[in-house]
Amino acid sequence: MVSKNLTISNEQGMHMRPASLLSQMAAGFDSNVSIKFNGNSYDCKSVMFLMAACLKCGSEIELVCDGPDEEKALNEISAFIEAGMGD
Repeated sequence: MVSKNLTISNEQGMHMRPASLLSQMAAGFDSNVSIKFNGNSYDCKSVMFLMAACLKCGSEIELVCDGPDEEKALNEISAFIEAGMGD
């Protein structure tokens, strides 16, 4: 298992478009991918769970990847989040 602490940087936070893009990206990995925020864990392969997290600009999260391609998943998904998730 690998993890990385990140801060949501796009102005609108996690809305439908970035949630959809992130879940599609996470679904491409065999590893489990989740976000920990405010004491809860959210499955990144589910748009609904990502929306339920209510991540706003400035939210500090922990991206957690666990599985056979965890390093690649962590690197690619963290780069996507750090780049503003398409916004």
